Parts: sequence; C-alpha cells; structure tokens
Amino acid sequence: MMKKYSMETVVGVFVLVGLLCVGYMTVRLGKISLFGEETYALKARFGSVSGLRVGSAVEIYGIEVGSVIHLGIDAERQMGVVDMKVNKGVKVYDDAAATIKSAGLIGDKYVKIDPGGAGIVLKPGGMITQTSVPADIEDLIGKYAFGDTKKEPDKIPEKPTK
Repeated sequence: MMKKYSMETVVGVFVLVGLLCVGYMTVRLGKISLFGEETYALKARFGSVSGLRVGSAVEIYGIEVGSVIHLGIDAERQMGVVDMKVNKGVKVYDDAAATIKSAGLIGDKYVKIDPGGAGIVLKPGGMITQTSVPADIEDLIGKYAFGDTKKEPDKIPEKPTK
C-alpha cells in the first residue's frame, strides 16, 4: 500500500515539473512579459509601408532591438504609421532616422533605425520624424524589363518673345 502512494507521488511530481517547464518555455518563446514591460513604444511615419507586417523586426546597427506592433494610417498627412516596441536599454534620439529595408532581394521587410545622438532621447510613444522608403524593387524590375511606359515626348523649349 505504501509503495503505491509513493509511485503516484513520484509521477505527480514529475508531471508537475514537466508542466512548469512547458509553461516557462511558452512564456520565453512567446515573448510574453509577466513581470512588467521590458520595452517602450516608438512611432514613425512612412510614405509607404509595403511589405512590412506586425512582428517585423526593428534593427539598430544590424541588431534586432524590437518589433513592429501595429500598422496604421495617418489620414491627415496621408502616410502609413508604424508603431514599434524597442528594448528599454536602447536609446533613440529625436534626430534618429528610420528606413524600411529588405533582408536580401526577396526577404522580409524590417525597420532599420539610425538612432542619432545629437538631440534629446525620445520618450516612450515618441515619433521618429526622419524617415525614408527605398525604391520598390518590383517597380524597378518592371521599368527595366518593360521600359518606362510613362515617357513624355521630348519638349522643345520655347524661344522667349520680346
């Protein structure tokens, strides 16, 4: 009778330890924070956010320091707005510049930030104002392969009249 209960206890402890390990790995791999946020929010406006998606990486100096958490539209300025979360230890200044880059020719898009350093540190929720979008590779290939169909006829400058 005693041996039966001790075997059940050992199995119960083993199952409990296994469940704790699975729970820990779920939290770590799922990047869920149980003990407060280890990131802060930043925003940037772009002329186009084509190819970018929620979960895309945010990199500084080639190191992933955060991710895209929301894509929206600024109807007033007619631009795309990217909400990002950046690791708390990373400082981004108000003279920072953000660019949407592609990992390779057909790779995933990500946001590359040049953090600046001459201005003041952006507070959580701050806006990166200097942004640029590289030329769309599909448009460039289309123009090269099929020629530019929007060519205007050469205009002859008019002679000034006296």
